[in-house]
Amino acid sequence: MSRPRILVIGTGDTKADELRFIADCIREAGGEPLAMDVSILGDPPYRPDFDKHAVLAAADTSIAVATAGGDELSAMTLMAEGAAKLTRTLHAEGRIDGFIALGGTMGTDLALDVALALPLGVPKFVVSTIAYSHLLPPDRIATDLMMILWAGGLYGLNSVCKAVLSQAAGAVVGAARAVVAPVRTRPVIGMSSLGKACLTYMVDLKPALEKRGYELVVFHTTGMGGRALEAIAAQNGFAAVMDFSLQELANFHNGSVVNSGPDRLENAGLAGIPQIVAPGAIDMIDMPAWQPPPAHLRDRTYYAHNRLIGMVTADAEVRQAVARKIGAKLSMAKAPVAVILPSAGIEQWDQEGEPFHDPQALDAFVDEMKKSIIEPATLHVIDAHINSTLFVEKALEILDRWIAEGIVPAGQPDEAAA
Repeated sequence: MSRPRILVIGTGDTKADELRFIADCIREAGGEPLAMDVSILGDPPYRPDFDKHAVLAAADTSIAVATAGGDELSAMTLMAEGAAKLTRTLHAEGRIDGFIALGGTMGTDLALDVALALPLGVPKFVVSTIAYSHLLPPDRIATDLMMILWAGGLYGLNSVCKAVLSQAAGAVVGAARAVVAPVRTRPVIGMSSLGKACLTYMVDLKPALEKRGYELVVFHTTGMGGRALEAIAAQNGFAAVMDFSLQELANFHNGSVVNSGPDRLENAGLAGIPQIVAPGAIDMIDMPAWQPPPAHLRDRTYYAHNRLIGMVTADAEVRQAVARKIGAKLSMAKAPVAVILPSAGIEQWDQEGEPFHDPQALDAFVDEMKKSIIEPATLHVIDAHINSTLFVEKALEILDRWIAEGIVPAGQPDEAAA
C-alpha cells in the first residue's frame, strides 16, 4: 500500500487547526487524508470530503432534526450513528484504509462507535483527552483500537499537542501500511484463559486442535481479553468457542473495574456459535493492586500478582451468585452449549496446600452450578481439576462429537490450508 487513505474525523468548527495539522502530518508520512466533519453547532473553515449533512444522511436524518431539541447529547448520538455507518460503508467500498479521530469526551464517544463499526485489522486511532480513562467502558472499546492522550489539547495548537498529533498521524499511516489482516484459511476456535500459571489446559489443547485443522486464538481474561473474545464472537468470527476462564464475569458482578462489560458470556451464544464452557478462576476477584481492597472484601485472602493487579478469594455466597449468572447467560444461547464442571478445582491456586484452597466454597459453587445449568446447555461433571488431563480429554470428546454431528465445521488439515 503506497499511500494509505486515512479518514480524519473531528468537529471542524472547533478543532480546525488541529485537524488540518493531522492531515498535513498524514501527507508528510505518505498517506492521503480524507476529512469527515461531525460538527453540530457550526461549520469548518474548509470543505471536508464528507460534511455533517452526508454523515447525518447516513443515519437517515438531518442537521435540522438533530438540533431541533437543543440537546447536544442527542444530536451527537445521531451524528455518531451516521459517522459509524458512513465509515463502515467507505471501508466496504474500498475507499479508506483506516481512520483517526480527535476529541474530548464528546468526540471520543463518537469515535468509539466508529471503531466498533470496522472489522479487526482496519487501523483505528483515537486521539483523546480521556485516553486510558476508566470513563471508557470495556464494551465500547474495539478489539484493535489504538489511543493516545491528547495532552495540551484543550484549546489550539502548541508544541506539546503537536508532538502528540504528529505521532498519532504517523502511527495510523504506518499501521495501514504494515497491518496483516486476518485471513481465514482454517476454522477458528476462540478460547479464554488466565495466563499459563493459573490455567494450563491450552498447552495440551493447542496442538490437539491444530492437528484437527483448527486455528486456536487464546484470550487473556484480564478485562480486555474477554472483551475482544466477545467482540469477535458478536461478528460471528469463530467456528466454536471454548470459554474456560470466566473470571471477568465474576469481577463484573462484584464491582471490579477488571471486567469485560455486562455482556460477557453472551455474544457467542446469541450469534449461534457452539460453546464449550468451564468456570475457570471464578473463585478470584481481580482489582487494581494500587488501591486497597473494598471494605467488604478485606477479610478475604489477598494476593498481589504484580504492581498493577491483585485478587481476593470469593466466599461461597459470591460463588453461588456467579453460578446463577453463568446459568442465566447460557440459557439464552441459540446454539449447543456444553458446560464442563471440574469438581476438584477451577484454578491452580485453589488446590490443597495453595493459598486459595477453600473446599467448602468450591463445593457450594459446584452444587449451585448443578442447579443453574439448564437447557439448552448440558452439564458434564468430572471428578478432576481444570488443569488435569481429564479436563482436556473431556473438552476434545465433546468437540469431536460435535464435529461428527456437523455442529462444528470440520477443520482444514495443513495441506488444505496451504
